[in-house]
Amino acid sequence: MLCLTATVSSSYAQNTGGFESANEYVVLASADVQNDAQWIPIVDALKERHSAEVLFYKDSPRDVLKDLKRIKPRYVAIVDKPENIGRDYVIDMHNMSREIDDDIFEDFLWGMITGRDAAAAMRMIENSAEPFVIHDAVATIMETNSAKWFDRYAWVDDHTKGLWGQKKGKDMAVETDTVAPEKVLKKFTDIYAEYDPDLIITAAHASEHRLEMPFSLGYLVPKEGKLMALTKDGESTWDLEQSGKRRVYFAVGNCLIGNMNNTPNSMAATWMNSANAATMIGYVVTTWHGRAGWGALKYWLTTPGRYTLAESVFLNQQDFTNQQNEWYPSLFKKRYPSFGRDEFKEASKVIGKAIKGEPTSDQIGFWHDRDVLAYYGDPKWDLRLQQIPEENGYTVTTKIDKGKCIVTIETKDNFSLDLLKGDKFKQEHVLDLPFSLFFPERLNNPRLAKGQDWKVALDENFLLVYNNDFQPNKTYTIELDIDN
Repeated sequence: MLCLTATVSSSYAQNTGGFESANEYVVLASADVQNDAQWIPIVDALKERHSAEVLFYKDSPRDVLKDLKRIKPRYVAIVDKPENIGRDYVIDMHNMSREIDDDIFEDFLWGMITGRDAAAAMRMIENSAEPFVIHDAVATIMETNSAKWFDRYAWVDDHTKGLWGQKKGKDMAVETDTVAPEKVLKKFTDIYAEYDPDLIITAAHASEHRLEMPFSLGYLVPKEGKLMALTKDGESTWDLEQSGKRRVYFAVGNCLIGNMNNTPNSMAATWMNSANAATMIGYVVTTWHGRAGWGALKYWLTTPGRYTLAESVFLNQQDFTNQQNEWYPSLFKKRYPSFGRDEFKEASKVIGKAIKGEPTSDQIGFWHDRDVLAYYGDPKWDLRLQQIPEENGYTVTTKIDKGKCIVTIETKDNFSLDLLKGDKFKQEHVLDLPFSLFFPERLNNPRLAKGQDWKVALDENFLLVYNNDFQPNKTYTIELDIDN
């Protein structure tokens, strides 16, 4: 369903009824996994946990697209060996997820379950068995330096060389300091060991084979399944100290680091192995615009506790796909023409022809980013940030009855429209956010009921409202018709 018009609000408690598919969760697994006694227990574990249907493919997940169209799952986990996963694999999964029905949106949340070996892939499953709330984090970006989402937080800055900071406890102030540039790598590995983070966020230069500190002041590299620190001059190395706890790695703006690159020796595989990343997000191509990564982080940070990480990634994906479609609907089924040296020239030419004019950076960047962010991990894992009570300015309830879904949004005294729209976080790439709702249950053919004037993007899994100028202490309702 394309962009229509409707009403809404958002909260943590939702009263629901609806239609839950018997096959809400599907596991896809390669023939290599099916025929390997060490890997097949991973499939069995997911099947048991989620009462999932299992489909095996020979060459690629696309082999079973016909079955996915029949089942129409809400969640899809792909279990495969690292040797089979690369850039084009991820791009095709994004495209497949939009081919279940005729609208422009991805029709299921999906994640890849893999690892350096079968034991690492099984740990990913075991580590996502129970809900996880993020408390402590370490980063190489400055955008989260307020640290309001975390009990304990430390970072090395990517805007000022040698700057670093920390928040030592939940109610403590953020402190900043500086180190000599040549000590930035050591500072990062020290705070990583001290804070033992639940979440790592990075955005410096990277490749499939290394992660650079800001300003290229040292590197993390994979070596025999471990992450190693390597000084800029290449003369010193040491292990990135690990405690064995489960972690989440969000490579929000790094080039290429999310590309498994068809090898168990990639950075992605190593983060899942030695760093015990139960979920990892990263780009499979060089990135310059950043809508996919920074947009997903914006959805997660500005609605803390409201969405799982997978839901935030999913909602952002639908939002900027919808915006892209409004610019040039004729390119909906077209893949980005090139990720090589002449990509800007080629993409600009195609978009320019579609819009009959000169494309903006956003119009090119949104297309570039549409299919290139990889999500590793169980897409149904209940993985969230802590709530920030003083920022919880609205509640959302949904009620299903007699072919209707009624969404009710109630704003409070502390409601902030700026916060609802994303608080200007990475505004240069992400733009204002719509009001968003991930339906507690998948709806059957939802559409706006007659007589409403909301501008929305809507399908069976979500609702986005673009004319969302809500005010404090108000109640808004959105009425959807649904099929029984």
